[in-house]
Amino acid sequence: MAAPTRKTRVLTGVAPDAVPFDELLDAGEPAILQGLARDWPLVARGRESAESAVTYLKKFCVAKPTNVYIGDPGIRGRFFYNEQFSGFNFTSHRIPLAECLDRVMAHAGDTETPSFYAGSTDVDIFLPGLRTENDLPLMHAMFQASPPVVSIWIGNRTIASAHFDQSHNLACCMVGHRRFSLFPPEQIHNLYPGPLEPTPGGQVVSVVDFAAPDFARFPRFREALAAGQVADLEPGDVLFYPALWWHHVEALDSLNAMINYWWHPAPDFLDSPHNTLLHVLLSLRDRPEAEKRAWREIFDYYVFGPADAAGQHLPERARGNLGPIDENKARRLRAFLLSRLNR
Repeated sequence: MAAPTRKTRVLTGVAPDAVPFDELLDAGEPAILQGLARDWPLVARGRESAESAVTYLKKFCVAKPTNVYIGDPGIRGRFFYNEQFSGFNFTSHRIPLAECLDRVMAHAGDTETPSFYAGSTDVDIFLPGLRTENDLPLMHAMFQASPPVVSIWIGNRTIASAHFDQSHNLACCMVGHRRFSLFPPEQIHNLYPGPLEPTPGGQVVSVVDFAAPDFARFPRFREALAAGQVADLEPGDVLFYPALWWHHVEALDSLNAMINYWWHPAPDFLDSPHNTLLHVLLSLRDRPEAEKRAWREIFDYYVFGPADAAGQHLPERARGNLGPIDENKARRLRAFLLSRLNR
């Protein structure tokens, strides 16, 4: 399995109510908060045995079905495309979480086992009450304005191909061990992203097989490995990584469970940058190169420079959309764009 050699920095002795969020965000790099969740009951039950962790989790499970990915033993845990990229190498099923746990445990001792993966499952909906005993006290003011999305990830030995999310992440390793291979956003050029749609799990993924990388086909992947870092997590460890960092995630045991917190301090009324990307593909990518270079300068001026630069020489009353975007401006801009797209 190919992985970066540089280790993610480790912070020790951090108390759950004293996570240095400002420092983490300012640094803009991943960090392992070693043992931050070591005292959670789920971690303790997982240390006893996989069976004990399953018994504990099933106390909270509701009968509501959730999405569970199932792949044949031949995929070796890597949920990906089929060979023609016309579909996937797994199937999606709607089954209760307790049934997923039972299926994982039924194959726990097998040498050739199907792959099971229940990802991004809302904890409060599907495991109500679990967070009363297993939760981080997120006291920072930014969580008051932007409460995190809290999800659980359960499966056996699985691989989530390298991808990025638009939110910051706290990934709490509960049961089993996990390895994260992490790459800064500028490595997108060396990770060979796959199709924008469809995608195996909702995000664009690298098409490089980290288990057996084809360097003849993907030569720049060596540069990604040189620029990346690896985080090996024990039960109770918590990994922070910033939004837009690529992460390739390996669950390494016969039963693995992770709880994560996604959040972004940007206000909810701002649109998704992914929508902007799709619009730019529609409007700009296939124009002549000279025109694209000119538009790059325009985008640098209006978007990628300091937020107030383009309007600072104007009277405040004349700045309009060059001033700070608030909810009313966002609503008007959205209505204007919809009218233009629907013409």
